[in-house]
Amino acid sequence: MGRQRVTLADVAKASGVSPTTASLVLTGRGRALRISHAAERRVRDAAQELGYRRHAVADGPRGARTRTVGLITDFVVSSLLAGDMVRGAAEAAGGRGCVLFTGESGGDPEVERSLVEAMRDHRVDGIVFASMFTRRVIVPKGLEDGPAVLLNALPVGRSSLPSVLPDEVQAGRAAARVLVEAGHREGIHLIGAGPELHRVPARSIAAVERLVGIHEVFARAGVTVAGGRPCGDWSPDNGYDATRELLRRGRPSALLCFNDRLAFGAYQALADAALSVPDDVAVMSFDDHPIASWLRPRLTTVVLPHHRLGATAVEVLFAAAERRGRLAETAAVHRVPMPVRTGGSVKAVTAPLVHLGHRDCARSHLS
Repeated sequence: MGRQRVTLADVAKASGVSPTTASLVLTGRGRALRISHAAERRVRDAAQELGYRRHAVADGPRGARTRTVGLITDFVVSSLLAGDMVRGAAEAAGGRGCVLFTGESGGDPEVERSLVEAMRDHRVDGIVFASMFTRRVIVPKGLEDGPAVLLNALPVGRSSLPSVLPDEVQAGRAAARVLVEAGHREGIHLIGAGPELHRVPARSIAAVERLVGIHEVFARAGVTVAGGRPCGDWSPDNGYDATRELLRRGRPSALLCFNDRLAFGAYQALADAALSVPDDVAVMSFDDHPIASWLRPRLTTVVLPHHRLGATAVEVLFAAAERRGRLAETAAVHRVPMPVRTGGSVKAVTAPLVHLGHRDCARSHLS
């Protein structure tokens, strides 16, 4: 019986580093990316001791599948909230008999390029290039040289790569619909953005798209937003300050917060003013951050489906790989639905005046 071939994962495990770090060291890019001398030495010693051949994959038949998928992220791996995105991708890859390799760039373009190069060197079957929050990204050199998908990101300029995004326009519609169907028609204030489309945090695709959906539903119901308080940072502190400022001018009927951390701050400001949620003020939000389940009453929020996003990206990646070599299609944008998680922060103020149903309006296309 022949000796089992030593893999990069074996070297990484023996040296106590990630497969990405081991790959960068063994391809000569460790020093440029500030990998410590001690880690480099451990990796090289482990590779020599185990008899690892760096080109075991690269020397194989070109075009042969390696049953590996690469996931390159900015800060997703270390983010508590977005860790589900990685798990969703790993489970979808595992369901196809593949192993998921991850690398985190910290948003550094040079590290992104090196990670792409390392993964292409090892002939991964495809690469998912992910962002922690929805934004436009510069596609790293080499990413379009094989099957790849942008996750939670859109390209700056032209690109042939498909993108997987949360359906934020639909989410805005869903949030507005919850308030309207509960009878809220006046005194609705936005916390975090708006009410005008240009009054959003810089480069926030989610804020713009949520506003589009909100305004579509309110316009159909004859509802006018009473006001909006943009926040550059959607943090609890800003949610608290924006709500406290609003309360100095009067009591709103409802607050539509652009994420759950803002809503957490809004809850504290309302409690300081001796106002009850939802009896005095309704609160609606987005994301379904773990904090939403700890608020009392439990926050009603539109779910940002990180797990489903990760799984969909891998599904789209394999579909793109199967089409490879055929006539290129226009880069597609795949939208993942965002369902409502009902809590106790919104209640009917009267018998609902309008029932909007769940038929979506025609989609607005944003550049």
